[in-house]
Amino acid sequence: MAGHSKWANIKHRKAASDKRRGKLWSKAAHAIIVAARLGGGDIKGNTRLAMAVHDARKVNMPADTIDRAIKRGTGELQGPETVELVYEGYGPGGVAMVIEALTDNRHRTAPDLKHIFEKNGGNLGAVGSVMHSFTRKGIIIVRKDKLPEEALFDVAVGAGAEDIASDDEFFTVTTGATEFEGVKKALAEKTILTESAQLEYLPHTRNAVSLDVARAVQKLMDALDDNNDVQNIYTNHEPPEEFLQELAGK
Repeated sequence: MAGHSKWANIKHRKAASDKRRGKLWSKAAHAIIVAARLGGGDIKGNTRLAMAVHDARKVNMPADTIDRAIKRGTGELQGPETVELVYEGYGPGGVAMVIEALTDNRHRTAPDLKHIFEKNGGNLGAVGSVMHSFTRKGIIIVRKDKLPEEALFDVAVGAGAEDIASDDEFFTVTTGATEFEGVKKALAEKTILTESAQLEYLPHTRNAVSLDVARAVQKLMDALDDNNDVQNIYTNHEPPEEFLQELAGK
């Protein structure tokens, strides 16, 4: 599948197994607040909120904490406004990077990310510096043990999906940005459960890097991920198989 890779699948699994509860709850709360602000507090009528709540439950966020985040988003509870921001930069070896953040203080987030980049061999770029190398796509992950591929294909492609790929555990459904919500809705109507569903920045091409560069880029990505405001990190590099084996073994 264009833009997706074994590296991307390992990233999904690595994120799913991350147990840093405090940071995960903070990130999940930000996502819920923004989803509720944009689409309202009714989960049944707001698919983005439904997925944000689903992700929060996966990291064992308490129900009352989820409820407070929804009320923050709808304005029932007061608090700082959380906004969505996208940053661009270059990592070690010239690897292009796009970072999605949710923050209640943009004057804090940009300097923090700039410091993280510079400390780890990269640099935060200007708007548009790397975005030309990426395309916005919908990525929906479905466990293979949930349904036959033919059934998923009929529903997803019928609703406008571009492609379906698979590995040992998951189907990966790719959609255009404008078709994403329609495909999600079609899957939900057929009670097809998804592991995750979100819009992502996929690179037009992936560039092979050396083992040393892959390790340096991973160090930068881990440092960025430790920042509570950072939600998602996208790159255009393809690490060598040796590095993937190292990462999978952690």
